[in-house]
Amino acid sequence: MILALDIGNTQIYGGLFDQGTLKFQFRKSSRQGTSSDEIGIFLKQVLRENGFDPGQVQRIAACTVVPDLVHSTTGACQKYFNQSPFFLKPGVRTGLKVRYHNPVEVGADRIANAIGATKLFPGQNLIIVDFGTATTFCAVSADHDYLGGLIVPGLRLSMEALEAGTAKLPVVEILRAKELVARSTVESIQSGLYFGNLEMTRALGERIRREAFGGDQALLIGTGGFARLFQEEKLFDHFVPDLVLTGLKIALELNASEPGTGEAG
Repeated sequence: MILALDIGNTQIYGGLFDQGTLKFQFRKSSRQGTSSDEIGIFLKQVLRENGFDPGQVQRIAACTVVPDLVHSTTGACQKYFNQSPFFLKPGVRTGLKVRYHNPVEVGADRIANAIGATKLFPGQNLIIVDFGTATTFCAVSADHDYLGGLIVPGLRLSMEALEAGTAKLPVVEILRAKELVARSTVESIQSGLYFGNLEMTRALGERIRREAFGGDQALLIGTGGFARLFQEEKLFDHFVPDLVLTGLKIALELNASEPGTGEAG
């Protein structure tokens, strides 16, 4: 069994693969300063609560955009699973040609999404939109060139910025708004967040098709925690909520012979 962990700014998103199939997924809030014991105990508990033996985990793959949590996660895996986790980071095999000016700058979660998408949709130009703490757009060519992308504030960050930067606007629940022209302050914020991100994604997706792919066809792939809000809008060509986990599993397999993919020394 393979345990895959995407360690983000606000959440740890994980899943367990058994014989290539994703058996279940889980989420846990993350914060800087989280100890290895907190992470390790949580991981063992969540596996047991879902009917799996933590002792059967053979390999652990992880990616993170939070450097402070690398040490804690590594310690948790070594102490509680006797595993040195494989981290998706610069220098490992990905199957991608990263066209950033400085490839090291690309977030590991974005690379994992690209690895997963090129495996699931081979031979296609891809626009991957990940609705997380930040909303990211990644353009990947049919030839596995990671061309680059965009980063904009995510829905929750946008909502929190409104609350922090104004005197009277409240924190609201982020949901699928029913009406564009709302008739209360709360509903107006919800409508702005929802329809603003919906139309932004449509417009940017079309512009990326024109500018990155010369107008050629490109699949728009939706993923990330808030992507589910837009499922009924016919926004995505494909909705793949577990894309980052799939990419981590594939990256682990590509680097199976490298240190850090088996038991701790």
